[in-house]
Amino acid sequence: MNNLNLSLYLVTDKSDDVEKFLNTIEEGIKGGVSVVQIREKTADTLDFYNLALKVKEITTKYNVPLIINDRVDVALAIDADGVHVGQSDMPCDVTRKLVGPDKIVGVSAATVKEAQKAENDGADYIGTGAVFPTATKDDAPSITKDDLKEVVDSINIPVVAIGGITLENANELKDTGIAGLSVVSAIMSSDNPKESSEKLLSIFNS
Repeated sequence: MNNLNLSLYLVTDKSDDVEKFLNTIEEGIKGGVSVVQIREKTADTLDFYNLALKVKEITTKYNVPLIINDRVDVALAIDADGVHVGQSDMPCDVTRKLVGPDKIVGVSAATVKEAQKAENDGADYIGTGAVFPTATKDDAPSITKDDLKEVVDSINIPVVAIGGITLENANELKDTGIAGLSVVSAIMSSDNPKESSEKLLSIFNS
């Protein structure tokens, strides 16, 4: 996946109001979101599957890759573009075998060792964080800007930074060599997701 644009990578949070949830994703894409990852840690399989199908309609319309967090079965069931796994999920090499060579596989890695292993096991990109304190994922290890740079420099696949990234602090990640910003609340909780996406993207591109 050499042409994968990771510049603004949206990770969804829990959806209570499905219509608002879907609208936020669509507005985010209109503002420049380049990848969408659905993360539903507590949803039943059928609910996750049904929601993923609805999101896929939107991502397909705008030709944006759809990644499923953690659930390889759901990713395969809806023919998503890829799957993202963490250190306590299905191992990357097994995930790669299950989804085949053409799907995108992303891996969360907080250290150089984890990132290098993921690359060797067939990952297409790495998500590294949390780069700032975050309430979205309270078990995420926090890393420094230097740690982030070290991970970027240690592998040949792209790295997206995740964790507490906002319009106020995104510019602090300049000169780290990352391929993109991965955000949750900065877009999902925004009153104007399109505008927030445009601003985040312009910060990243500058």
